[in-house]
Amino acid sequence: MQTNQIELLNKALEKPGFLSAVEAEWLLYNCPTDSLVSAAGAIRDTKRLGAITYSRKVFINIINLCRDTCSYCTYKQEPGDPLLSMLNPDQALAIAEAGRDKKCTEALLVTGERPEQKYPEAKKWLHSLGFESTVEYLADISEKILQKTGLFPHTNAGSMTKKEMTQLQKTNVSMGVMLESSSERLVEKGMAHEGAPSKNPKVRIKTLQSAGELRIPMTTGILVGIGENESEMVDSLFTIKNLHQKYGHIQEVILQNFEPKPDTAMKDFPSTPKEYFLRVVALARLVMPDMNIQVPPNLNPGIFARYLDAGINDWGGISPVTIDHVNPEFPWPTIESVKGVTQSKSKTLRARLPIYPEFIKGGFISSGLQEHTHLFVDESGLVREDYINGF
Repeated sequence: MQTNQIELLNKALEKPGFLSAVEAEWLLYNCPTDSLVSAAGAIRDTKRLGAITYSRKVFINIINLCRDTCSYCTYKQEPGDPLLSMLNPDQALAIAEAGRDKKCTEALLVTGERPEQKYPEAKKWLHSLGFESTVEYLADISEKILQKTGLFPHTNAGSMTKKEMTQLQKTNVSMGVMLESSSERLVEKGMAHEGAPSKNPKVRIKTLQSAGELRIPMTTGILVGIGENESEMVDSLFTIKNLHQKYGHIQEVILQNFEPKPDTAMKDFPSTPKEYFLRVVALARLVMPDMNIQVPPNLNPGIFARYLDAGINDWGGISPVTIDHVNPEFPWPTIESVKGVTQSKSKTLRARLPIYPEFIKGGFISSGLQEHTHLFVDESGLVREDYINGF
């Protein structure tokens, strides 16, 4: 390696978190992959001691109409489509109850972006249930799920206002919104987010800022390989890092590799190169040494073990009950297979709640929600082994 590569990696190891954006970009361009991966793994083993985690969940696809049109998305449906989902409370509760029976602890509530603003069908459906907006319905169903099943709601409904998040904060231990990219270039004509005004990074950053002001534990992340360049990728990582430094509320960062899907505008766009994605994962650990960093295993079948080497400490949500409705083409591996892969890297797999232990203890949720977590977790803040193994 060149002298400057060694110096920067030593800086990352000796002063974790002190790399500048310029230095990080230089490493992404120039540092050998093996060296990046090795450094990232070493930092993870220093800064994120303990088990590799996952969240045992059910994916509740409330409504998949969406005002946005992303060039790579198969989640969004249109009225009349066979995969259209518009779940009433009984249907949503039935999924949560099935999850409870399989010892899940997370109810992931997902919707399209403000569907009532584009589709009269969505507005009529909400009115039939007694609600004016998707968020009003999410607040109501979150309370029902928490009270009737004990599962912890975690909502991902796209960009939200502070008022909307306040409605959900009473029952959601955490929420999520993907930044995807900090590049405004991607909303230009012909780019991935041209038809998705809510994916403008200013909108997403505003949601994350509002969540920080409300002290809501947030999941966010980056979609790698949708047309960004290396400089924009590094800027996206530092955008998340800077938000967390200001508010302390980013509980995890998801790194997701783009894969083209049939019947989308980007169906002929190339998959994210595997080595490039591995380098981004490793760089994320160097930039954010203390962060919970996740790579979804279902998007990397057969090769997801390599991301343990590159410094991740979480596999995200895995469901023994429901499919991944955002990526139905990529089934989740079994929890047992993920456990085997984790153990093959001399790591232990543990289940967590949709809120990480440090956020349970950090005063980020109400006393009532905190008391509820105590029914499920041990002294480490992770889900009790006897709870998982008791069925």
